[in-house]
Amino acid sequence: MNNSRLLKILPEVKRALSLHKPVVALESTILSHGLPHPENVQLASDLSGIIRGIGEAVPATVALKNGSCCVGLTKQDIKSLCQKGSNEVMKCSTRDIPILLSQMEESDCDGNDSWGATTVASTMRLAHLAGVNTFVTGGIGGVHRGAEISMDISADLMELSRTPIVVVSAGIKSILDIGLSLEMLESVSVPVLVYGSNEFPSFFSPKSGFPAPARVNSAKEVAAAYWASRELGLRNGILVTVPNPDPAGAEIELAVSV
Repeated sequence: MNNSRLLKILPEVKRALSLHKPVVALESTILSHGLPHPENVQLASDLSGIIRGIGEAVPATVALKNGSCCVGLTKQDIKSLCQKGSNEVMKCSTRDIPILLSQMEESDCDGNDSWGATTVASTMRLAHLAGVNTFVTGGIGGVHRGAEISMDISADLMELSRTPIVVVSAGIKSILDIGLSLEMLESVSVPVLVYGSNEFPSFFSPKSGFPAPARVNSAKEVAAAYWASRELGLRNGILVTVPNPDPAGAEIELAVSV
């Protein structure tokens, strides 16, 4: 765990970590930029409820607030962040963290907070600094179509290569080049596991046409791979993809791909 004064860990999260209870990190961009208010507040509540419903797991939403990196937010924090929305909250990847922190101010006399919303990449990094081993998100970034010309490659892939954390998602976002993204992950030595399937999912749909680099059928298998990596001192994370079983996903995937 990093002891920097810039890293603030919610007491509930810190206590759970000290007792070796499961903590699940969540990004905050989905709240500030993904959904309007008040739907984003409801989403945050739903996600928290799902995580708390699994044993003694504790959710830890990650964000930047008033010049600090927060791992775990209170209900009031969530409400404040969600009310601000995308017009007042900057989306913050790993490279943006020091710049945004230096420009942030403390809350004003009326209690108005300044916020930065973490992406997949920055959530990974800050969660790891806090000692959190698992991060759950919808979809990760990847290699954009036409990247051989634009060189547009998500920082998520590089962060996975240098931050030892388990990232669980429904796959690489559908608008991206899944094949090239998988090649990139192989090149930077990131293990890619597919839960319960021999085919890599495509976010909305359980099928992408690409074979699973490796298949696992239980959480214990994922944990065994992660701790083997940590014991060897490897610095990479592990991507675990869980296919979306919703039958509507295939139709959405087809529409997105056209």
